[in-house]
Amino acid sequence: MERISFDSDGNHLVGNLFHPPGYDPAQKYSTVVVSGSWTTVKEQMAGLYAQRLAEHGFICLAFDFSNFGESEGEPRFYEHPSQKVLDIKNAISWLQSRNEVDAARIGALGICAGSMYTLMATSEDPRIKAVVTVASWLQDAEAVKLIYGGEEGVSAKISAARAAKRQYAETGAVAYIPSVSETDSGAAMYGPYDYYLNPERGAVPNWSADKFAVMSWEDWLTLDPMPSAPNLNVPLLMVHSDGAVLPLYTRQYFNRANSKNKQLFWVTTDLESPMHQFCFYDQPAEVNLSVKQAARWFKDYL
Repeated sequence: MERISFDSDGNHLVGNLFHPPGYDPAQKYSTVVVSGSWTTVKEQMAGLYAQRLAEHGFICLAFDFSNFGESEGEPRFYEHPSQKVLDIKNAISWLQSRNEVDAARIGALGICAGSMYTLMATSEDPRIKAVVTVASWLQDAEAVKLIYGGEEGVSAKISAARAAKRQYAETGAVAYIPSVSETDSGAAMYGPYDYYLNPERGAVPNWSADKFAVMSWEDWLTLDPMPSAPNLNVPLLMVHSDGAVLPLYTRQYFNRANSKNKQLFWVTTDLESPMHQFCFYDQPAEVNLSVKQAARWFKDYL
């Protein structure tokens, strides 16, 4: 693994570049940019998938998005979808400057919310030649009502975000709520989500369980990646299950995607939605299966 950095819209971003076995810097390799779920850092699911996928012969990049982890960007812990899409594009620009990267064979993989950012970037950037999603979180205006307390709950969060943005503009102070909690119903993620709370899993030092910028709600809740599907025309593989989050939306996106070569790989589970979602982040059975399918896809299409 090589620690790297690159510029994205004026922010200095930090990442980990994983090399395949027998890596030879004089050779050129197919390369994959890997993005994890919202609020996460490169040491969580993105880094795990990048490391495992590199074992199949690819160069893989996992990096901290703007505002998170070791990367620059203010306000801290601000989930900014349009910036994340731009960060992915700038990661590709940096990769294309590397001698060992075959600029014509770059793919992208997104896990959970990283799938939204990855699919949107792919639909806009012809340099991405193939794309894979794992346990994709895909939403529209109706989906967020299902998750965040109906129209009233969504409106309240958007109002709070706008107030937080005004406060930040006027005073520089950032309003925060917990990222995840089993006891605080006001947290961004409220529930028994062991992945984020367990130091043996996703509760890594560079990630914050107690800081989610309230201003993020407006950007997050108004994000709709679904219109990008008709503009996505590269080979598309989507790995999902009925026990993962919002399975209907993954099916809808797949059906709307304009990709000539596409596959929906559905995983059988007895777990109810959304609890199977977290298994795809770090559990061996789901990770091994997803990496195997992703490696097959990228070998076929990069």
